[in-house]
Amino acid sequence: MAFERRKIGEILVEMGALAPAEVKLILESQVTHGRRFGETAVSEGIISEDLQAQALARQFGLAYMNLADFQPDPELLSAVPAEVLLKRQCLPLSHDQQSWVFAIADPTDVHGLDDLEMRLDASLELRVAAKTRILGLLERDQHANQVLQEVSEDFKLQLVKETDKGEEVLSIEKLTDDSSPIIRLIDSTLFDALNKRASDIHIQTGHDGVQIKYRVDGVLFRATEPLDSRFQGPIISRIKVMSELDISERRIPQDGRFKVRIGGKSIDFRVSIMPSIHGEDAVIRILDKESIAQDLQGLTLDVLGIDGSELDSLRRKIREPYGMVLVTGPTGSGKTTTLYAALTEIYNEQEKIVTIEDPVEYQLKGVVQIPVNEKKGLTFAKGLRSVLRHDPDKIMVGEIRDPETARIAVQSALTGHLVFTTVHANNVFDVLGRFMHMGIDAFNFVSCLNCVLAQRLVRKICPECKTEVHYDSATLAESGLDASKLAGHVFYRGAGCTSCNGQGYHGRTAIVELLDLNDDLRELIIAKTPVGRLKEAARSAGTQFLRDAAVNKVLAGVTTLEEINRTTFVEQARTV
Repeated sequence: MAFERRKIGEILVEMGALAPAEVKLILESQVTHGRRFGETAVSEGIISEDLQAQALARQFGLAYMNLADFQPDPELLSAVPAEVLLKRQCLPLSHDQQSWVFAIADPTDVHGLDDLEMRLDASLELRVAAKTRILGLLERDQHANQVLQEVSEDFKLQLVKETDKGEEVLSIEKLTDDSSPIIRLIDSTLFDALNKRASDIHIQTGHDGVQIKYRVDGVLFRATEPLDSRFQGPIISRIKVMSELDISERRIPQDGRFKVRIGGKSIDFRVSIMPSIHGEDAVIRILDKESIAQDLQGLTLDVLGIDGSELDSLRRKIREPYGMVLVTGPTGSGKTTTLYAALTEIYNEQEKIVTIEDPVEYQLKGVVQIPVNEKKGLTFAKGLRSVLRHDPDKIMVGEIRDPETARIAVQSALTGHLVFTTVHANNVFDVLGRFMHMGIDAFNFVSCLNCVLAQRLVRKICPECKTEVHYDSATLAESGLDASKLAGHVFYRGAGCTSCNGQGYHGRTAIVELLDLNDDLRELIIAKTPVGRLKEAARSAGTQFLRDAAVNKVLAGVTTLEEINRTTFVEQARTV
């Protein structure tokens, strides 16, 4: 007996996801665009796909399935043709002899579900899930199945090596055969990592097999389902052959590099092999210099995402005639990119800029760049001494690691040069302690220091799946925020979609802590004032700390509360 189903708008209002006034707006937009109610509400950004799926489940009397942390069974996925799953937007969850359980996006696709039932010759038990989550899991599995299949000819990788004269010649592969599935696996992984904007590829072996992970926007995620442990040896051996490392040595770490040419573009890869209890693991750093060079053409401090007041102060400091501009932060926090942006902004043909780096990652137009080569005796300290004899106006030292380099850099800043450099420290005040421990005279150091910039990178919410999220009072309090002052404020997060690999984030932006050295702060530092008092004085002078900058990004809808709690300390929080 047929019955009339409740309208999805009524269900969403009942769930508290929509106000009655919003229903009217959606109905008007629905007429204009010719889409269904739920699709219109999602496309207008009024509800998330997860809420739409929950409402559909209620409408059709089905269970809702949250796939956020779900890991599909590869055997079940391989039992149904991939094109059928993609066309019907469905995902197999489990099955027995009589029935299959599927997550579906569209319960109204009766013909498609009938077709699927006939193919499997079994009854279907249905759950409703968000479409982008289903498609994201299917896409990830497609890659897992492709890595050991034939790689298309237009995506052939050519291994390249450099001679002493810098010429590139194709190396002769005698030890392997191009038809090897391991070669196809490595080629496919490199290609897929480039497509997904990965900065690193991690290959690690555990109890459950070989895991391949990508680091995208600073965070690791699994690229494929675990491979059988028997592939571990051949995979590492292949990477060693590409990097010209010793394949017979498995007891000590090895570092190497290789270059491949894809579609006429050369890309550098740095390799680190490390022995572990399960064999050997590898990390491959991707350096796509040609893409980076294109990005650098428009690189200025504006594109880094630094807040306006800090940006104005930093711009003033990088244009001072002499002194030291110091950038600090952990590895991968964007220090080098910030310095390159600063050099790009201040470059002119009337002044000579020289850099000494380890290694020279990007080439800057009009700038003399010198690579450190410690094996040949060219250290930061020796290189910096030579740089000073080349009559520079501005100098960039890639990193200060030792007392000798620190002394020369400080002396250079005191004698009329503008020095840009980085040091590894957690915040602007830890930098001061680092230099004191290196034996640098406190008076000389603070006299030459123009500013210290501490930096972190936070992931930005994916614009394709950005949706509203509600934080309860307890969550806000745990993050150091005053819920009473944020009543009615709209927060956002990414639901996860194919364009962001289901992560909910796409790209990164900088948060900074800029310590602008004034006379009062200099006197406090020379007097070895405790850090607590230094922080109070810096805040009074207008310094915005990292946590403050991070909270501002959340309130502006750029990133999420979870992301800033991952990258900054909650105890540094302010009440808004």
